[in-house]
Amino acid sequence: MDIMFAFGLCMALLLILLLLGVSLPYCFAGALIFMVGVCGIPIKSLFVWGYTQMVSTSLMAVPMFIIAGNLIAESGIASRLIELAKIFVGKIKGALGCICVVTCGILGAISGSAFTGIAALGSIMIPELEKEGYSRGFATSLVTCSSILGSLIPPSVPIIIFGWTTGITILGCFMATVVPGVLTIITFSAINLFYARKYAEKKEQMETEDTAGQQVRSKKKIFLEAIPALAMPVIILGGIYGGLFTATEAAAVCATLALLLGVLIYRQLKMANMNTMLKSTASSVGSIFMMIFFSMLLSQCMTQLKIPQMLVEAFMGFTDSKFLVLLMVNVFLLFVGMIVNDSTAVMLCAPLLLPLVTAYGINPVHFGALMIVNLSCGCLTPPYASVLYFGMKVGNAKFGEMMKNTLVFLLAGYVPVMLLTTYVEEVSLFLPRLLGYV
Repeated sequence: MDIMFAFGLCMALLLILLLLGVSLPYCFAGALIFMVGVCGIPIKSLFVWGYTQMVSTSLMAVPMFIIAGNLIAESGIASRLIELAKIFVGKIKGALGCICVVTCGILGAISGSAFTGIAALGSIMIPELEKEGYSRGFATSLVTCSSILGSLIPPSVPIIIFGWTTGITILGCFMATVVPGVLTIITFSAINLFYARKYAEKKEQMETEDTAGQQVRSKKKIFLEAIPALAMPVIILGGIYGGLFTATEAAAVCATLALLLGVLIYRQLKMANMNTMLKSTASSVGSIFMMIFFSMLLSQCMTQLKIPQMLVEAFMGFTDSKFLVLLMVNVFLLFVGMIVNDSTAVMLCAPLLLPLVTAYGINPVHFGALMIVNLSCGCLTPPYASVLYFGMKVGNAKFGEMMKNTLVFLLAGYVPVMLLTTYVEEVSLFLPRLLGYV
């Protein structure tokens, strides 16, 4: 059978399994079995190669960041950050929504996951935003959309997987998504302030002297309690870029700090929620590593069959326009992001597309940034939309009102950032070049 025809059937089979709702590891295992059977690749050599890849220390960062994200959601770190931010901008109309966006960015700098923002902030921020006059649908969409900053602000689990899969510098890729992440914070905050004119109600400004005195004392307490939470991103990012520890070691430090803060300082981590959290984490980690293993074997299978080189030759014969290739890559990644999560899409697509984009002179770190920014959108776009559905559950919001507001954030706030990242190289490469990673 022709190799490209077999590749097309393999992708069709994978898509059908995904749409049928089959568990992700089994989807990739099924596609792998098809390719091995049709193309006659020795399965034993694939498994031996896969084992040597799975013992990589870089992969240890993935379960540690998952544990850290769950600990942050349960430990009270997010609530302290919000209370501190309210002291400075709490009286400005629409400020609470901006606090939510920025706090999601800070949590992203701690946990590396898109789920941490909605898990840690949803139950706290959505009721508070409603008190300010926001509709439940808009409030839930604001928190949910801001949560994807966890995939953009380093350290990020999808970026770690991208660097491990492709062999490209992880620290350089970390820096490549910082500017897109900051731009996303700005655009989402601007959309929030625009809508705050409609949703936010004016609050009473008058307070008695006794209340004011009580407020001053509470401000001092809030500030002191927030210091350990503020120290976490400083320690983690400072340690990574100061050369004190690797991204994997940073993940372990992050999980340890979150545990200590939750148990000893904020005292919100109890044995009951710890047991539940650890069971959930173990289940997630097991599923993710099975998915990584089979998707990695599938990618290696395609590499052995020289499918990436065939794709490069096909594209080079079709067009010599770098602009057009970037457009097609973006459309392809948007489609993939709608049916699988970002980490899965990275493992599946990065080995296939990297030879193509480098053939057109696109910097690999730039490609990593545009891939992560693009695929993060898939967390909010059905049918996959895992973060969107999680946000609906946390915020108890209807799909219709959620999707309407989510589209506003995506089309007016996120798509412009994605296009800038794709077509203005310096958006992603300015910091990596400044720090000598490119």
